[in-house]
Amino acid sequence: MIKVILCDDHGLIRRGIRDTLADAGDIEVIGEAGDYTELRGLLHKVGRDNPCDVLVLDINMPGRSGLDVLHVLKDEGSTLRTLIVSMYPEDQYAIRALRAGAYGYVNKGGDPASLVQAVRTVAQGRKYVTPEIAQMLVESLTAPVAEQAHHKLSDRELQTLVMIASGKRLSDIAEELMLSPKTVSVYRARVLEKLGLTNNSELTVYAIRNGLVAS
Repeated sequence: MIKVILCDDHGLIRRGIRDTLADAGDIEVIGEAGDYTELRGLLHKVGRDNPCDVLVLDINMPGRSGLDVLHVLKDEGSTLRTLIVSMYPEDQYAIRALRAGAYGYVNKGGDPASLVQAVRTVAQGRKYVTPEIAQMLVESLTAPVAEQAHHKLSDRELQTLVMIASGKRLSDIAEELMLSPKTVSVYRARVLEKLGLTNNSELTVYAIRNGLVAS
């Protein structure tokens, strides 16, 4: 059996993923977490008694994001294989996630069969990429183009940009990310500077034009 831990802050999403994987027959969900703190405790517990094969991890979580978790695991030298399952389209975060150490990236709106296949692939120690991600990787190698401005943003800066462009106030972003409003304001200022923009309206237009949020 492939042993899986789920980490997503939405209980209904976890249930849907759990049921999808359970139906596969060869996959067992041995634990669930809603944020980074719960995940650390869970990994410590199962690491002793019931080793995990695959961590199925969301990107957008309160406090430390999925990308933050990937960086922590990488810095610790962890051998845990991580599959990102996110609501965000591949062209927003997939390459970032793979560079941060993820073994694969699956969109939550995709075919459930793809999720099962991705878990099986990652459990074997192989990378799982969709045709769309494979095409992006090929294009970046064979026909490099000028890097878009938002590619220079840090993971947290990009997250702040997307949330502002989605209509969230800085106070809401601070609460969701478990940061101080002052810290979020600093991230916003950095985004504006790096993108050469002056206000939230311009940020929103930029995000829509570059496919970072829906129009």
